[in-house]
Amino acid sequence: MIWYCMLMWVAQVNRQRSMLLCVGVVALSCLSPVPAHAIEVLPTAEQIQAALDQGKEAAQRGRPPDSFYVRFGVTEEVQPKGFLITKIGALSVMATHMALRGLQPSNADMTQVLKGTTMLVSTIILGNTPNFAVDSYMVLEQGGKPIKPVMVRFDAQADRSVVWPKSPRFKAKVVASFNYADFDPKAKTTITVYPATGGESSFSINFGEID
Repeated sequence: MIWYCMLMWVAQVNRQRSMLLCVGVVALSCLSPVPAHAIEVLPTAEQIQAALDQGKEAAQRGRPPDSFYVRFGVTEEVQPKGFLITKIGALSVMATHMALRGLQPSNADMTQVLKGTTMLVSTIILGNTPNFAVDSYMVLEQGGKPIKPVMVRFDAQADRSVVWPKSPRFKAKVVASFNYADFDPKAKTTITVYPATGGESSFSINFGEID
């Protein structure tokens, strides 16, 4: 059933493309705005096409692919921060990368994104030893319920921070993937990273307000 749905999505995308080509720029201007980063587990054909169009437009405007990441935390260099990538955001990122090379995403490319069962969350945390991020862990919390990741990766060797040798001396990545089936894609959420050396870095984000 899942593969049948994926094939139907791809077919709908192709039909939508053909319609847009036939009616031209006027039809494009009539499309309703679609959030670039919304956490849609099952994007519609219209949302898929809008994400691809946004990626192509980003390439034409010189906008970097990572502008479609959903960022959270403080932008200062010596503060914890991070981003997550949704299915719709991933489609725009892919379309931007390919448009910069004069290409378009294939049906196989789109299907690979759409059939994904997990959402990636990437964070940068800070510490004072080169290996402080080893064995770090990440969880989501929604309404008091902890949601465990299916995968966690971390930098075994952290990079120097911009204030080295002052504290915090090092920065490291901690990346996790969470099953869409395990969390509410519209709920207020706290993302927390726990370094094995102690302490934590927490980020609050309302999934329902991502746009």
